[in-house]
Amino acid sequence: MWDECNSVCSSRNGLEGTTEGNGRRRLGIMGGTFDPVHIGHLVCAEEARWQFGLDEVVFVPAGQPWQKRQVTPAEDRYLLTVLATASNPHFSVSRLEIDRGGPTYTAETLRALREFHSAADLFFITGADAVLEILTWKDPDAVLQTARFIAATRPEFDLGKLDLGRFGDRVSVIQIPALAISSTDIRRRVREGRPIHYLVPPEVASYIEERHLYEHPGD
Repeated sequence: MWDECNSVCSSRNGLEGTTEGNGRRRLGIMGGTFDPVHIGHLVCAEEARWQFGLDEVVFVPAGQPWQKRQVTPAEDRYLLTVLATASNPHFSVSRLEIDRGGPTYTAETLRALREFHSAADLFFITGADAVLEILTWKDPDAVLQTARFIAATRPEFDLGKLDLGRFGDRVSVIQIPALAISSTDIRRRVREGRPIHYLVPPEVASYIEERHLYEHPGD
C-alpha cells in the first residue's frame, strides 16, 4: 500500500522548501478521527498533494483519540476511509493507530512513520485552527521536528488570528474551497433522517446506511 504511488505532479504552486531535487519521496500524512470521512477531507488532501508535489497522501484514522469524545468503532471508521479513498491512486489508508491500541498521540504516530519511511520527507496535513492546539499535544517539539505541517484554511479565514510565525518554516498554509461540511453535522443529519449524499462519497453513504451508524444519540 505504501509504495503504490511513484508519480509526482509536475505542475503545481506553493512549493515552499521543495525537496524534489534530492530524490526523497514526499509523503503527506492526514490524520483524523474520520467519523465519518467526508468530501471536505478528500478535497483538502488532494489540494495539499497538488500544491506540495506529494507522491502520496496516507490517511491515518485515529484509534483512540485522547482529546476526543467517544467515537465510532475504529474498524468502521477505517473501512469508511478505505471506501472514500479507493478511487484515487495517490491516496492510501494506514491501520497504524488502529492496530497500535491505547490512546492515540500524533508524536508517536509520526515517530513510527519516520522510522518506516526514513528516506521520505513527511508533511502532516491539518486544519489551520488545529495548528494552535499543537502546543497542547504530547511532545509538541518532537512533532514539529519530525514533519512539516500543512495548515489548510478557507479563503475567508483570518490568518492573522493564528500567529503562525512562532513555528518558522515548519508550518505552511494552503487555501481550500469553502465547504460547509463537518463530521459532526453529518452525524446529526443521519440521526435526523436527513440526506448525506454528495456530502460524503456514495460508498461511504451506503456503508453508513447498511451498518445503521449514527442513527442514535451519542453515536
